[in-house]
Amino acid sequence: MRRLDTAVQIAHGGGGELSRNLIRDEIVTRFGDGPLAGLPDAARVAVGRSDVIFTTDSYVVSPLEFPGGNIGSLAVHGTVNDIAVCGGRPLWLSLALILEEGLPFEILRRVLDTIRTAAAACGVRVATGDTKVVAHGQCDGLFINTAGLGEPIEGFKLGAGTIRPGDCVLASGTLGDHGMAVLAARHGIDITAGPVSDSAPVHRLVEAAAPSAAGVRFMRDPTRGGPAAVLNEIVESRSFGILLREADLPFAAATRSAAELLGLDLLNIACEGRLLMVCDPDAGEDILAAWRRMPEGRQACRIGDVTDQAGSVLLQTVMGGRRLVDLPQGEVLPRIC
Repeated sequence: MRRLDTAVQIAHGGGGELSRNLIRDEIVTRFGDGPLAGLPDAARVAVGRSDVIFTTDSYVVSPLEFPGGNIGSLAVHGTVNDIAVCGGRPLWLSLALILEEGLPFEILRRVLDTIRTAAAACGVRVATGDTKVVAHGQCDGLFINTAGLGEPIEGFKLGAGTIRPGDCVLASGTLGDHGMAVLAARHGIDITAGPVSDSAPVHRLVEAAAPSAAGVRFMRDPTRGGPAAVLNEIVESRSFGILLREADLPFAAATRSAAELLGLDLLNIACEGRLLMVCDPDAGEDILAAWRRMPEGRQACRIGDVTDQAGSVLLQTVMGGRRLVDLPQGEVLPRIC
């Protein structure tokens, strides 16, 4: 019988433990001695006398269209957000399309129109790109690759190593909406007023936090693997831990209902328009006040705190107990981005 670790599994793309192992063991060992070290969502690299923020991402979401967006808006928002959470102001995008023979032009046109609209709303321009067509059966309709360039926002000095006990953990809005919306669309789960994807840009939230940048330690958008994956990445091999409070976790009613119906933990479910931040408490109060004045931050809240329990993410339940929040072990929702 073939061992599981002799070939790539779908779970290697899920943002959980197998994803971490693949990146750590196969990629970082070969390329991790430069800007890739530390695995930021985007790299800060010097170009002449200036620094730029550079990122790339690929999108294979299934289905191509879902409540709240499509693969085009997702590609723009995902790339913009990767620049923003690294303390950057997004400016330029590349756009590469892999089209499958037989893809209806009406779908392609909708996606391209959505890309144009989303890019304009984010204040970024598509500067270059590429198009390839493959035979029927060699692609699932449409795959997109994007790269993004941005400029650093002055004041942010980010890194998990700067986090200390007593810091607070903020979320910019409800969690798990994107993953549950895609799941419902994919499997035809008909829920009245069901989950709607949170796919949206977070760069304006980052700009709003810039006046308090000196107190911001870490930012990330919780995509594959959800908040659980991001927070476990933060505490791995560190001298601190994180305690979340179940009563403070923001979930939309439709998303929570769908997750309870299917027995899924929303801490493992992807977001595509939310920002997790670790900052000092004084900065946190100012940032929450600024976010709540913005449409995309109306439901922002403090969801937990940094503790001195090294290397652990714990959840304080509404019943008064505590449970471990661990990395997803397998693939919860494949192809959500």
